Amino acid sequence: MTLIPPHTWQKSTFSPDGSDCVYVATAPDGTIRLRESDAPDTILRASRSQLGTLISTLKQTPSPRAHGD
Repeated sequence: MTLIPPHTWQKSTFSPDGSDCVYVATAPDGTIRLRESDAPDTILRASRSQLGTLISTLKQTPSPRAHGD
């Protein structure tokens, strides 16, 4: 049986204090793991390229919260 070491999670610097926090970790295989504080058992896996595309898209898309919606 091979033991998989636990991920070292880092809170995104863009996450506010309290809820709605995004956590990021790098897996031993080099892929990126993402999880949200309200659902810590749901973990998304992405390559560095996929994460870069996601971040780029999010930066180009206005947030409804920025407009007070």
